[in-house]
Amino acid sequence: MSFVASAMTESNQNRTPNNLINEKSPYLLQHAHNPVNWFPWGDEAFQKAKNEDKPIFLSIGYSTCHWCHVMEYESFEDKEVADKLNEKFIAIKVDREERPDIDSIYMNVAQLITGRGGWPLTIFMTPDKQPFFAGTYFPKTSRFGITGLMEILDQISSVWEEKKEEILDTAGKIVDVLQKAASPYQTEYNGDELIIRAFDELDNRFDEKFGGFAVAPKFPSSHNLIFLLRYWKRFGDKLALSMVETTLQKMQLGGIYDHIGFGFHRYSTDREWLVPHFEKMLYDQAMLTLAYIEAYQATKKGNYKQTAISILEYVLRDMTSPDGGFYSAEDADSEGLEGKFYVWKLSEIKSILDDDEMKLLSKLYKLEEEGNYLEESTKEKTGDNIIHLKGYATKEEKPKVEQIRKKLFEVREKRVHPSKDDKILTDWNGLMIAALARAARVFENEQYQIAAEKAIRFITSELLSKEGRLIHRYRGEAGLTANLDDYAFLIWGLLELYETSFNVDFLKQALALNSTVIKHFWDEENGGFYFTPDDGEKLLVREKLIYDGAIPSGNSVMMYNLLKLSRIYSKPDLEEKAAILMAVFAKQVSKSPSAFTFLISSLDYAIGPAYEIVLVGKKSDVNYTEMMDVLNQEFLPNKVVIFKDLETEAELVQVLEQLKDFKTQKNKITAYVCEQFSCQRPTTESSIVKNQLGLGN
Repeated sequence: MSFVASAMTESNQNRTPNNLINEKSPYLLQHAHNPVNWFPWGDEAFQKAKNEDKPIFLSIGYSTCHWCHVMEYESFEDKEVADKLNEKFIAIKVDREERPDIDSIYMNVAQLITGRGGWPLTIFMTPDKQPFFAGTYFPKTSRFGITGLMEILDQISSVWEEKKEEILDTAGKIVDVLQKAASPYQTEYNGDELIIRAFDELDNRFDEKFGGFAVAPKFPSSHNLIFLLRYWKRFGDKLALSMVETTLQKMQLGGIYDHIGFGFHRYSTDREWLVPHFEKMLYDQAMLTLAYIEAYQATKKGNYKQTAISILEYVLRDMTSPDGGFYSAEDADSEGLEGKFYVWKLSEIKSILDDDEMKLLSKLYKLEEEGNYLEESTKEKTGDNIIHLKGYATKEEKPKVEQIRKKLFEVREKRVHPSKDDKILTDWNGLMIAALARAARVFENEQYQIAAEKAIRFITSELLSKEGRLIHRYRGEAGLTANLDDYAFLIWGLLELYETSFNVDFLKQALALNSTVIKHFWDEENGGFYFTPDDGEKLLVREKLIYDGAIPSGNSVMMYNLLKLSRIYSKPDLEEKAAILMAVFAKQVSKSPSAFTFLISSLDYAIGPAYEIVLVGKKSDVNYTEMMDVLNQEFLPNKVVIFKDLETEAELVQVLEQLKDFKTQKNKITAYVCEQFSCQRPTTESSIVKNQLGLGN
């Protein structure tokens, strides 16, 4: 475990704040009392750099980033480092979660220059924003082959003063490479081949013993699992399903899952999912909820359902604002130590539980007197345990296990909690709304629908302008231009929420936002969506992003949205845009399809089979629940479901005029099922609907 900035002994109240003091970002505010004269990203900093002929030191991170805290404590709180930065550079701090557009460009720079990336991201650039040197974490002074920040600052300030022309030439070449990479063009591709190659690549990387697709560190990468479930559905390949189940089960058992308070940590530092990086991100909770829901639909195994429910319990308890929006993250660190909130001494557990409870705990959980958590720098055991399971409890044991969990939870709640990044981001909220809406209909839980609808109302109220443009961040007040992800993920959430509630307002909102995306983000010349709008800040390059990283790319999700909206509204032009989008990125995707699994999942939808299902009738009809069970309990990912409620049909028909002639039969819920431009006979029998959807009996 390492010291971090939160362990600093000098009170912020005794220091003069820098230029970050009036920012809204919790991350920037963490640095507002550093002796470094930080500036936020903006004209003031760039003009000052030009006037004083100084290079810019750009530092990008986020509030729950452990190594960002380490670099702050080690360097940005250090007067010697601060003096050098203040004298020779203009220092700019950026919260990557507030400005993913800036982060993406300069992360590409780091990967181009060094072959790797991560946070904290450290960039040196000209006053014109052109980068010439990049890295991630630097210690204050050189150690173990890593050049220290003090030495780097000396070297760069010297080169800036003596060989500036060489720096400018290097920066210009880097920008040229970035601009060329940002201009993909349409190429032909074989869709079936890309789907099969994506699976083969994941299969080759799959850890058969512990699941996941790397040795260490291991990230949940939920979109890989979501793709594999579709591959299993398409080809009946049991290996694909086994890969999903092994991964989900090993994560359930491991320390990456918080067995006491629920939710998942960001990633595992080891192969076995035992030792996590303890921060918790909202987007991981959303994507993992979706993965566990789909695994439950595919297998009917209750432990997947229970895990999804537990994630949502954590989010609704700890990550939801009173107004309904969802907070961004919880830190890895508390009291200056990473993971301190989450780990346990065996002696402490023994003091809380009785003998029978300890016996059961010892049977199911891996706990050691000397601990199972290694100290970061020495790699020695500290007596701390990360709670993780040996195996699943029996049905009879589960109530007792829950009683034990509640006891430990009550004690843990009295500890000093990790800090919470309480900004509300439109894109991540969109993902969470999608997850809650899906859970509401699959698990028949109205609480989840209520939470999703409350979040939509919050975003509509606080993060949507009168002109219908989204805003990216809320923290006391809304700010920052929305990017593609904000629109793409929120449209996805609205579409999921429509299929849960059948409230036509959500459909109308989704289509309106989709029109805005096309107007301001679509490349009319070459196709594909830019990450930033046409009237946004002019950066070095206007990127089109397609790589599915910790979360799917906006383009991947927009392809899915375009397909769904085209089927719902009978708008072939939207499907045509989806086809163009796929062709634009095909060359890039073909190099390594498994790096784009959400896009490949959207491609799977486009190729089909895919279904459009219209239900006509009333929710009070005797066969309504039976019909909904067929549609919601089975794993059938590539479909749209529209409900023409005869009690409120006028509003729906006004939006979807093609439904005006759809009637009921026998005064029962009647299903109209279409597949690949061909429609089946309408029916009131759920068993027939099952057959029409290829689900068997």
